[in-house]
Amino acid sequence: MKLELRGITKRFGSLVANDHIDVVVEGGEIHALLGENGAGKSTLMNVLYGLYQADEGEILLDEVPQHFRGPGDAMAAGIGMVHQHFMLIPVFTVAENVMLGHEQSKALGVLDIAAAREHVRSVAARFGFEVDPDAIVGDLPVGVQQRVEIIKALSRNARVLVFDEPTAVLTPQETDELMGIMKQLRDEGTAIVFITHKLREVRAVADRITVIRLGKVVGEADPQSSNTELASMMVGRPVELTVHKDPPKIGEGGLTVKDLRVIDAVGVVVVDDVSFEVRPGEVLAVAGVQGNGQTELAEAIMGLDSRTSGSISLNGVELVGRSVHQVLAAGVGFVPEDRNEDGLVGGFSVAENLILDRSDDPAFARAGTIQRGVLDAFAKDRIKEFDIRTQGSGQEAGSLSGGNQQKVVIARELNRDLKLLLASQPTRGVDVGSIEFIHKRIVATRDAGIPVVVVSTELDEVVALADRIAVMYRGRIVGIVPADTPRDVLGLMMAGENPTEEAA
Repeated sequence: MKLELRGITKRFGSLVANDHIDVVVEGGEIHALLGENGAGKSTLMNVLYGLYQADEGEILLDEVPQHFRGPGDAMAAGIGMVHQHFMLIPVFTVAENVMLGHEQSKALGVLDIAAAREHVRSVAARFGFEVDPDAIVGDLPVGVQQRVEIIKALSRNARVLVFDEPTAVLTPQETDELMGIMKQLRDEGTAIVFITHKLREVRAVADRITVIRLGKVVGEADPQSSNTELASMMVGRPVELTVHKDPPKIGEGGLTVKDLRVIDAVGVVVVDDVSFEVRPGEVLAVAGVQGNGQTELAEAIMGLDSRTSGSISLNGVELVGRSVHQVLAAGVGFVPEDRNEDGLVGGFSVAENLILDRSDDPAFARAGTIQRGVLDAFAKDRIKEFDIRTQGSGQEAGSLSGGNQQKVVIARELNRDLKLLLASQPTRGVDVGSIEFIHKRIVATRDAGIPVVVVSTELDEVVALADRIAVMYRGRIVGIVPADTPRDVLGLMMAGENPTEEAA
C-alpha cells in the first residue's frame, strides 16, 4: 500500500505544528521521519491516525483520498500505530488487549477468547515472538509489551505501520530485535513510517529519510549520510556531535551513597541497597531503562523523598533528612528530569527563574525586596554566557523553546558555589545544538574539579559523558563499569545481567 500525505497543515492556535508537509511512503519500504522533539513528527502521525484533524491537506492510500474521523477509521483503512507510550491495559491479558476494540463473540454475545489466543499465537509464530496469550500485560517486560502492540496492529491487517519513537524504553538488544522485526515487515510489503530523533537508529534501518524542522520538511537525506550531516539538517547549522574531554583528574571527597533504600507511597522498594561514590573531577553516569529506580535515586539525593534510609554524604556532610532547600544550600546543583514540572515556573520571567531559590540572597535582595537592576544585569550575563535565545530577561520562561528552557535551568544550577552537580535527563526534549552546548558545560564542570552525576536513558549520552557507568535494574545497581564498556555488555546489564562479574 502506498501512503501519501499532501500539504498537511495542523495549527494549535497561533502555533503551526505542521506546515504544508508532503511525504510519500511506498509499500515495502521503511521511511524515517527524522527531527528533534517538537519538530512536528508525532503531530503529523496523529493526523494520519485520525487523532487530529488536519486544517489543510489530504491523506491518500493507493491514490484514494481518505477522510479519517478517528483512529477507528484509520485502522479500518489499514493503518496501524505502535505508540511511544504503549496503549495497553495492564490488568488485561495479551489476548484481551489484542482483541480490544474488535471483539469476536460466540453465541449469546460471549467473547471468543479462544479465537483471540489463537490469533496471538499465529502472529507471534510468524515473527518468532515469545508471547504468552494468557500473560498479564502489566507483568511483561517492556520489550515484550511492545511486541504486543505490534501484534495488535497486525491483527487489524495493518498495511501501513507507524512506529512513534519506538526505542525510548528498550535496551540495546531489544532495539536490535525491533529493527529486525521492522525489516521483516518491510520485506513482506508493509509500508513503515519510523519516527525518531536518534541518528544511529535511522541510519541502521531506513530506506529513505525525510527531515522535519520546526514543522516543515527541510529535505530528504540518504541513509548513508553521516551523523554530522543529518544533525546539521535537523538543526540548520553545523553541529559538533563528539564530546571532547581529557582524562579525569580525581580529587578527594565528593559524594558517597551507602546502603540507600527508598520506598514509594504504596510500600514498594524502588531503590534497593544502592551504594556508590563520585569523586571530584569525574562524571558517574547512571544508565538503565526508564523506570528502574533512577528517578527515585535522584530525588532521594535531593531530599525530595522522605521515605529514605541509608546514607548520602557530600564531603562528609550527611544529606539524608535534610530539606531540598538545605541540600541546595549544601552546594548541590540539580537539573531535574522534567523541567516544566520541577525546573521552571513558566509564568515567571527568565530573570526570576535564574534565581528561583535565591530570591532572599543578599546579592539580589535588600530588606526583602529584589533589586531589579542587579537581577537584570545578572540575567543578561547568564543569557549571553549560556546562549539563551530570548527576547530579553523579562520574557516568560514558559514561552521559550525546550532547549532554551533547559539552558535557563542549567545556567541557574551552574551559578552556585557547587560541590556536586546532579543532572537528570539533562538533554531530554532539546535540539541537537543545545545538546552540544549542555554536554560541553557538564564536561567543563567536571574539569573544574566538581563531582558530577548524570542520570540518562540515552545510552549515547551516557557513553559520551561518563568516566564510569553505574547501571540500574529494578532499583539495584547491577554493576559499575568503565566508560569504554561495549554497548552489548551495557545492554545486558540494563536487562539485569552482569557479564563482567561472570568474566571475573
